[in-house]
Amino acid sequence: MGSAVTPTDPAKTSTASSRPGYGQLLRTRGAWTFLLPGFAARQPFAMLTISIVLLVQHTTRSYGAAGATAAVTGVSMALFAPYSGRLADRYGQRAVLLPGVLVHALAGLTLTALALAHAPLWALFVAAVPTGASVPQVGPMVRARWGVTLKDSPLMTTAAAFESVTDELTFVFGPLLATALCTAVAPAAGLFTESALTLVGGLLFAAQKRTQPSVSGDGHARVEHASALRIPGVRVLIVTFLGIGSVFGGMQVSLAAFTESIGEPGLNGVLYGTFAAGNMLSGIVCGAIAWKVAPQRRLLVGYTALALAASALWTAHSVLLLAALGLLVGMCIAPALITGYTLVEGLVPAGARTEAFTWLTGAVALGQAAAVTVAGQLEDRLWGGAGFLVPMAGTVLALLTLLTLRSRLTARADSRLVARGVGHRSPVAVD
Repeated sequence: MGSAVTPTDPAKTSTASSRPGYGQLLRTRGAWTFLLPGFAARQPFAMLTISIVLLVQHTTRSYGAAGATAAVTGVSMALFAPYSGRLADRYGQRAVLLPGVLVHALAGLTLTALALAHAPLWALFVAAVPTGASVPQVGPMVRARWGVTLKDSPLMTTAAAFESVTDELTFVFGPLLATALCTAVAPAAGLFTESALTLVGGLLFAAQKRTQPSVSGDGHARVEHASALRIPGVRVLIVTFLGIGSVFGGMQVSLAAFTESIGEPGLNGVLYGTFAAGNMLSGIVCGAIAWKVAPQRRLLVGYTALALAASALWTAHSVLLLAALGLLVGMCIAPALITGYTLVEGLVPAGARTEAFTWLTGAVALGQAAAVTVAGQLEDRLWGGAGFLVPMAGTVLALLTLLTLRSRLTARADSRLVARGVGHRSPVAVD
């Protein structure tokens, strides 16, 4: 599906310094050819949920209906994302992206038209399924390209941090752009723009064939891979990322409800942008540190901090306090995300990493979908701010799971490499 990128010699991508930095990372040969279009292609990801919430809430006057529609989109994405990742590992990223972005743009525009026509809720749900299922998994694809380009370089941790910062940069601009479009231009402008950006950005990224990871094995070989989901550590990380998704979803609905309740809906994007900015800033710092602590321990400490910060959100009753708490929560998310993605590099062989990354991305989307639904119902039925209980519950439950199963996050030396069939594809480690 296109020529494979030649792995860069770690000796050439990093110096003898024990602190590999962003400058060294960005000088990696071929990096900019996928970074720029990759950033454009995943910018709409941060716009999708908030655009749906604002549009459907405007047409139905119900946060419950808006949250449910967004949740269907998120669940659909979470269910289909891993299969998209597996297909990308097997057939190449371009083969998955080209049809995917076309379907997503069409489905998004259909959902927009139905909402504006005041179609029944079930019709919105029907349109939301392909909208979510076709969300292009550009973030995992970029991470997979870093994995091939850097190989075993110490810059991998820096790359994981850089990608988290990039993701959060989209979550700074995405909600701000979507909110501005929906409130200042038209309620449908956010979702319309998201569809257009996905199409254009996705096509540009798909055109970068030279940096695409190679398709393993002979095109005529028939090989059945063991799924990355069979690795115990990946399953633990999925639960961990579900909790992170509950923060994103709970914040989106609850901040929108809070700002509307005080008569300042335009502050929604500012508050969510503050939350995302904290995430981005801590990600920059996290990637600049030469860590001596094992990633498993870093994840435990960071996630504990996240759960504690998220548990305080529901107590905020002013814009300034909510902004401060949102900033703190955001600062706790990036280290957990970065460490989780870093652990994948040690737990999962290269031939299954795109799938593994999409499981984690899908877990965030699924957690976000569940949180949007529950938070919407709480805001409709209980007091204002009740939706902030969702991030607390999601992170605490995930933390308990993480503490109980933390031993699964260590790659065992006696892991077996399993592949079935004939061919030369990379086998998958299975405990």
